Amino acid sequence: MADGNAKMLTKLVVATLAMFGFGFAMVPFYYKICEVTGINAGDEQTLVRNTQVDPSRSVTIQFDANVNETLPWRFKPEVRTMTVHPGQLVQVEYVVTNTSAHPIVGQAVPSYGPARAAAFFKKIECFCFTPQTLAAGETRRMPVMFVLDPAVESELHTVTLSYTFFDTDKQAVTGTAKRG
Repeated sequence: MADGNAKMLTKLVVATLAMFGFGFAMVPFYYKICEVTGINAGDEQTLVRNTQVDPSRSVTIQFDANVNETLPWRFKPEVRTMTVHPGQLVQVEYVVTNTSAHPIVGQAVPSYGPARAAAFFKKIECFCFTPQTLAAGETRRMPVMFVLDPAVESELHTVTLSYTFFDTDKQAVTGTAKRG
């Protein structure tokens, strides 16, 4: 019985080593197939270009941040202005800090200047999509990813993206905001 177990174990070890060797040998075989067929050319591939970008036009984007007076937060954009081409994918970050001694839930509301620019601002990712809960003393970097539609009016040379954070725990919110 022990002799049969030893033969079975030997066969299993040989089969395992053969499978490992076959898998190891597949890598150069895979590269050779790719080279012959032109599939997945690796380093020879060129980056895909976004053909929607209009490099002949530039628009200055100004970033603004405000906090409603009932919310004890500091809030500011990492960059105040940026020049972009319509159709270009852009990511910027805002920094927010809860200066209070307790957690607070806030909601950012965007606005645009001029107002008609809102139709051309396409946000892909934004902290304004959901309420934000910040722990006492917490600081957080929050990204905004957007594209300015290539169909943006040619007269729009400057667009302001402004956010105002409101305390969602407060029932009555005043209309005043303080600069952050």
